[in-house]
This record gives sequence, structure tokens and C-alpha cells, in this order.
Amino acid sequence: MFTDELGILALYGLFVCLVLFLQVSGAATQFDMGYLLSSRDEKRTLEGMVGRMERALNNSIVALALFAPPILILALRQHGDGLSLVGAQIFLIARILYVPAYVFNLIGLRTLLWLAGFACTIGLYLLAL
Repeated sequence: MFTDELGILALYGLFVCLVLFLQVSGAATQFDMGYLLSSRDEKRTLEGMVGRMERALNNSIVALALFAPPILILALRQHGDGLSLVGAQIFLIARILYVPAYVFNLIGLRTLLWLAGFACTIGLYLLAL
């Protein structure tokens, strides 16, 4: 059964794909094509907003990996309810807002958004038990 929570998981997965595309596009502005097409044995560091985009992407991938299990468990057990849906919605909103907050270096807001997303993830695990 396809639940609303699974739809939110799919939306977040698509969002992470978008962030990946933007990060790679930004990296192309700092590195020459030869380096981008190489095996990248030589470590180079992205700077400024592009570097923050890379770190936001890495954080988003971890968040996706942590968010998916409780959503899948809730769907498989058919235990989703209004509370799990609200938790997933808050997670999605917080995580979408987190990326620009990180990229534009809005440190306090970024931390609050991260905490909101993480708290929702923990809550979803508790609901999945």
C-alpha cells in the first residue's frame, strides 16, 4: 500500500537528487573539466557556497538514510496515522529549508532546522516500534 508517508519519502529522495545536481553544477565552476572527469585521486576542496552545498548534500544523504527505515516500517506494518504523517511533513519541510540555510551560512536557523528534522526522525522510529 502506498501511504502518504511513502510519498514524502519519495519527495525527499527527489529533493536530494536536486541538491546533488546543484552541487555538481557548482563544483564545475571551481574545477576544470579534466579534474571533474578524472578519478580524483588528487584531493581538492570546494570553497564558499559550493563547499557548504557539498556538506549540506552529505548531511541530506545521511538524513535520507535515517528517515527511510521508519517510513518503510510504518508502511509495511500499516501503522501510519495522523501523527506519523505530520512528523514526516515537518521532516520534509525542515530538511528542504535546511539546505539553503546551510548554503547561505544561517548558522542558528540551520541548527534549528537540523534539530527539527532529527527530532521528527526519532519520533517516527518510536511510532514504528
